[in-house]
Amino acid sequence: MNDLKMIDLFAGVGGLSLGFEQAGFKVLIANEYDTSIAEAYKKNRSNVNMVVDDITKLPIHETFGKYKGKITLVVGGPPCQGYSQKGQRKTINDPRNFLFKYFVEVVKEVQPLYFVMENVPNLLTAEKGFFKQELEKLFTELGYTINAQVLCAADYGVPQNRQRAFIIGKRGDSQVEMPKKKENRTTIWDAISDLSYLASGEGTEISDYIKEPESDYQKIMRNGSDKVYNHIATNHSKIALERLAMIPPKGGKDYLPPEHITKSIYSGTWERMDADDISVTITTRFDTPSSGKFTHPYLDRAITVREAARIQSFPDTFHFYGTKTSQMKQVGNAVPPMLAKAVADAILKDMSKQIEK
Repeated sequence: MNDLKMIDLFAGVGGLSLGFEQAGFKVLIANEYDTSIAEAYKKNRSNVNMVVDDITKLPIHETFGKYKGKITLVVGGPPCQGYSQKGQRKTINDPRNFLFKYFVEVVKEVQPLYFVMENVPNLLTAEKGFFKQELEKLFTELGYTINAQVLCAADYGVPQNRQRAFIIGKRGDSQVEMPKKKENRTTIWDAISDLSYLASGEGTEISDYIKEPESDYQKIMRNGSDKVYNHIATNHSKIALERLAMIPPKGGKDYLPPEHITKSIYSGTWERMDADDISVTITTRFDTPSSGKFTHPYLDRAITVREAARIQSFPDTFHFYGTKTSQMKQVGNAVPPMLAKAVADAILKDMSKQIEK
């Protein structure tokens, strides 16, 4: 299996493809429309042809046609909003779902042996499964058999309750089996306890490790890295620091007096992460205690970009670039690489079965 080449669509910073790279795949070409995020993708992978453009403006044949017959796999997570509206049956041709069409078109153009599409869990259940059925019909017409399931990152070694729908397609009439769950779970403290205990506003873009790894997970995260990147604490306001000081470990806004309780559309606001548990889903606003359960288990601040990256299973050798807002988008919108690697290993297992036949 020396020829494991792939295409990465709607790539983001590349969490999905990183997991496949860790399993032995090589990205030949990737597409991402956000310039700053695409730049971070490229800085972590010097040999990838990154096409920075809106996929709807790309000539599919001219851009991807040269890879026909040379690609094992196409991966991507096309954004989708239109399939979940109640009372109306939406289709892949709905304007808000049209980006799916481009994923399908690339698969049709290059005819890979496999493809992996990931998305929100509702993708598989919206409109009583109609949307899933329509996707299955489209890919069946192209000669693929799909297996679609919701996977939770925590079941594959990631210290996070992040659920994503995965659709694995295989050319032919047999399915790829989904990866088997791991028995043991990784906690938040397993992931971040070795990182510097910064106060609000402290930290530098590059710093030293302060202690040896304290868990097997940390050893994996630190493999090949001699410095810590992106570990800078949010500089919280005086009123925010007053609130945080009132909240004990495993506590939340119930410990705040009425005058300190703020209205929010988010759950878990002003609540500390539980060091002995997995995290809630990391979003793009994890630097703000009022945006969810993102307050450090013990320190009076929100988690840093590096702590969030650890919880997402990005190794310390993977660095994030650009503004803080961009870095949070890079981390918060990514597929956890460790989850992606589990899916990649499932495909490799299927490939081995085909060789044995």
